[in-house]
Amino acid sequence: MTARNATMPFPARIKTELKLDPVLLTLVSVLLLGGLVVLASASITISDNATGNPFFYVERQLVAAALGLVAGIACLFIPMRAWQALGFPMLLLGLALLTVVLLPGVGYEVNGATRWVRLGPMNLQVSEPARLCLLIYVAGYAVRQEKALRERFVGFLRPMLVLSIACLLLLAEPDFGAAIVLLATALVMLFVAGARIRDFIVFFSTAVVAMAMLALTSPYRLNRLTGFMDPWADPYNSGFQLTQSLIAIGRGQWFGVGLGDGVQKLFYLPEAHTDFVFAVFAEEFGLLGSVVLIALFLALLWRVFKLAMRAADSERFFEAYLAIGLGTWLGLQCFINVGVNMGLLPTKGLTLPLISYGRSSLIVTLGAIGLLLRIHHELVVDAKPVNRRRRSKR
Repeated sequence: MTARNATMPFPARIKTELKLDPVLLTLVSVLLLGGLVVLASASITISDNATGNPFFYVERQLVAAALGLVAGIACLFIPMRAWQALGFPMLLLGLALLTVVLLPGVGYEVNGATRWVRLGPMNLQVSEPARLCLLIYVAGYAVRQEKALRERFVGFLRPMLVLSIACLLLLAEPDFGAAIVLLATALVMLFVAGARIRDFIVFFSTAVVAMAMLALTSPYRLNRLTGFMDPWADPYNSGFQLTQSLIAIGRGQWFGVGLGDGVQKLFYLPEAHTDFVFAVFAEEFGLLGSVVLIALFLALLWRVFKLAMRAADSERFFEAYLAIGLGTWLGLQCFINVGVNMGLLPTKGLTLPLISYGRSSLIVTLGAIGLLLRIHHELVVDAKPVNRRRRSKR
């Protein structure tokens, strides 16, 4: 590469041709377009009743998809070395977002939770961009402090202390589900980066005790954690949402009742267009449709993790750790959302990526997809290792 090209934002080849992953693009497009159709079906009644416009939520989701496309393209055209250099500013930005939302007069409260900041006509759920910022920081830290992370407990403790502060801020909103996803994703990234097993055991044991104490000292959290075990014991109060979800899934049987013909979304199932959109999908498309949807998500995760392995093989470890983090985040969120809808996990306010209504979630998810496409592009265009390290045993 010439000196002139070395100072340019992108290699000259990128300006003429982008090398995008067609499989990843296809999977994301199918899920996004299918999600809009499912959202239209799930929200048409509640939209019409609340606003007089049956496509109110679909129109807002389309605007979010357009903004997400812009965010994804922006991420696609920023070199990965720039993202790696922005690790510490990203950390500060993530913590600032989680702090600002808690300030009186700034945060916007919905259903007893202060998770949003008003940005003109849109409410930004700060946990979504903050999570992405913090994962970028963790990926950069794992590269910069590889030796300390592998050999000393303090090397593992530093990022976990920062993430613990972020989780405490999330719990103050409260957003227990987002805190779990962030912490679990970061732990997976650090494990892949080579952190010692004993460090994980010490931290994990402490975290489990702390979370158990939080749950036991909060009647609201305790009810949500225990209510899923037997929702039929109190089907009109603590178990209402889950029982309605299970009824919807059961009505779908093998092939579903048909698109638009679901009943539970007609004011029976709360949050049918957001947290419980999978139940509406299962009712209208049945077991077969649900298996296809889950298979699409699994294919997406397989593609992301395959990209991470390619990056690691090319010794681009920042890209590898970031891809691992993004894939783990999407996978955990899908798993938790589907598990909650099926009564396998306690109720959590997490969207189903690319499917549920949630403008902040959709914009940030498409931005993350842009990062993954950028990683793929750089692996194809320039396979030269950029994050070399000496491989060492655990």
